[in-house]
Amino acid sequence: MKDIKENYKNKWMQLPRNVVVGHGVISDTGKVCKDLKLNGNALIVAGSSTLHAAGKTVQVTLEDAGFSVDVAIVADPTLDEVMKVEKISNEAEASFLLGVGGGKSIDIAKLASKHLDLPFISVPTAASHDGIVSSRASIIKDKTTVSEAANSPVGVIADTAIIASAPYRLLAAGCGDIISNYTAVRDWELAHRLRDEPFSEYASIISNMTAKILIESAEAIKPGIEESAWTVMKALVASGVAMSIAGSSRPASGSEHKFSHALDEIAPKPALHGEQCGVGTIIMMYLHGGNWQEIRSALKTIGAPVCASELGIEEEYIIQALLNAHKIRPERYTILGTGLTREAALKAARITKVI
Repeated sequence: MKDIKENYKNKWMQLPRNVVVGHGVISDTGKVCKDLKLNGNALIVAGSSTLHAAGKTVQVTLEDAGFSVDVAIVADPTLDEVMKVEKISNEAEASFLLGVGGGKSIDIAKLASKHLDLPFISVPTAASHDGIVSSRASIIKDKTTVSEAANSPVGVIADTAIIASAPYRLLAAGCGDIISNYTAVRDWELAHRLRDEPFSEYASIISNMTAKILIESAEAIKPGIEESAWTVMKALVASGVAMSIAGSSRPASGSEHKFSHALDEIAPKPALHGEQCGVGTIIMMYLHGGNWQEIRSALKTIGAPVCASELGIEEEYIIQALLNAHKIRPERYTILGTGLTREAALKAARITKVI
């Protein structure tokens, strides 16, 4: 009698249960935590500046809701800082963590909460990248930024008044990070066809949609306008959901992110992550044979950098990053393949007017 072997698919998706976006919603933090059935002690993870900008308000609203609150002030997103937060959390007997800030505080809180097996709430003060919602944390290891698996936040509280008042450069960088989904999905499709890498059509559709929303909204994204903050936040949340559905950062991280990480390693003074990803997307879309002009035009309209001089990075570092980018996460196949020749890198950068 022939043995019959059945294969079953089994996949967990972590998605935020509550996403609250709007004017003054930071004052509802305590209520949101109650709605999420959280109880016990809360630990706020924030940088020194974001603690004063938003962390104190979060603390007051939590205490008003009956929570005991402790605070961990963090600096750079390193494993040492993650371990420091874990120690403070254990000493405070925290029941859940809140990351309050732009990127580093949220990434640190996110990874610490995974190690501690505690719920985590994301309270962004700027919309500079999609890490505020995703299940990945960018952490510095051995002087290199790596993406670590973490838990998605159980809740996101994004106050558009605070986000709109943050430096506009941060919001524009967030737009660059979202628009980069276009090339990330193309790289993912390529890896699926050439390397039989698992591919989620649902996640890819959501990811592409977020990039399309921002490109079509480019004219309306302006400094100091809450509606702009609202538009970008919606896109960042959707991008984070796409990554959670995929179970990886594939829908939002491809060759353009490799380029950005390569710049981080070699440029004396790198630009913001989203800014570098935006410029990388222009070049990578050219390599894919797509409409790189549309991407460049949208970024220009938004006010994000589109060339080396606007990034504040010398042209030679751009070329070197293009040559090194394929070595970043080599297991992640992209349009870069096994690498560009110097002639090809120069041609791509010149045609797209990056140099």
